Amino acid sequence: MSSFHHLDWDLTFLADNPTVRSKRFGIPKEAKQVKYPIRLLRYWFGYHLLREEADQSPGTLDVAEIGVHTGQMLEFLNSVPKPPQFASWTAVDAVMLTEKLRKAGYTDFFEANLEAPDFDLPRDYDVAVLLHILEHLHDPETALVKVAQRIRPGGALIGGFPVVPHLFAATREKQVRKTAAPMGHVSVFSPTRVRHMAKKAGLEVEFMSGAFFLRSKGSSLENSEAWARFNLIWGGAFPGWPGEIYWKMRKPRKAA
Repeated sequence: MSSFHHLDWDLTFLADNPTVRSKRFGIPKEAKQVKYPIRLLRYWFGYHLLREEADQSPGTLDVAEIGVHTGQMLEFLNSVPKPPQFASWTAVDAVMLTEKLRKAGYTDFFEANLEAPDFDLPRDYDVAVLLHILEHLHDPETALVKVAQRIRPGGALIGGFPVVPHLFAATREKQVRKTAAPMGHVSVFSPTRVRHMAKKAGLEVEFMSGAFFLRSKGSSLENSEAWARFNLIWGGAFPGWPGEIYWKMRKPRKAA
């Protein structure tokens, strides 16, 4: 799948989406005041990668979302013009806001610490979503291996996190671990590390792209669709540019 595959995805529904501009949706106030906030790209990438999984599947999918916070991913997905349907959607987190998540549409709830030695998902799934969670783990590779073991053959893992060029990743990780707040970022990623993580977990990287050239944080630039698309083109060309990276990994099907 091309690094520019996402340039064909619809972006315009962000401009007038009432859900992401509501008080309950958990993004900064300045991001709600512009049409194409970069902050929403994490959910935009997650949604479209999931949509494609649903479109390609002969049946409805079982999804496990790991690190759900207050349920923004599923709220965003249900706010699109024609949201895909899923058989189940399990919320996995260390602290579970069950009633809030139930209102957002989650059907199952599993409270777990991803770094616990005995961590395991409760059952098998078709897709796992890991958006902005692995950077909070000291050993994200081990967590990814455990999640991948619970993905059915042919299934996918979809995720994303901050990114830096590989040359600077190790040094940057040492820096953030010295100053990390509780539940803060402790792991730093590069496109090379993404590929190594996939290989260790027995997965194939199917898609990987950066998200933006410059995080403009609610500026007037974020009212321009052309600016949003420039950022996406830049991210496809330079996935290791300091910012964010999003990816889909595929679990190979078993031999017949």
